[in-house]
Amino acid sequence: MNHKQLKEKALSNESVREEYASLEPEFNLLREMLRARQDAGLSQADIADRMGTKAPAITRLESSLTSGRHSPSLATLKKYAEAVDCHLEIKLVH
Repeated sequence: MNHKQLKEKALSNESVREEYASLEPEFNLLREMLRARQDAGLSQADIADRMGTKAPAITRLESSLTSGRHSPSLATLKKYAEAVDCHLEIKLVH
């Protein structure tokens, strides 16, 4: 079974589908962060240097958005955004 088939099978379960949908904001933020880092041509180590931390902290930050184990603070997200020459914008949408 390949990844696509496994995902389709898992998402056929309503409770799995609901949980997956609830993670959409985190997945979107992670995609934005990774895209910004890639567009800036920076590695996790580069970001860590700019944020005054170590590369494993950036790995944990990026992976925390998909694991649900930890929600990064707004201050941390702002530092990350600045490290990739962006600004953090947060919106509440109806």
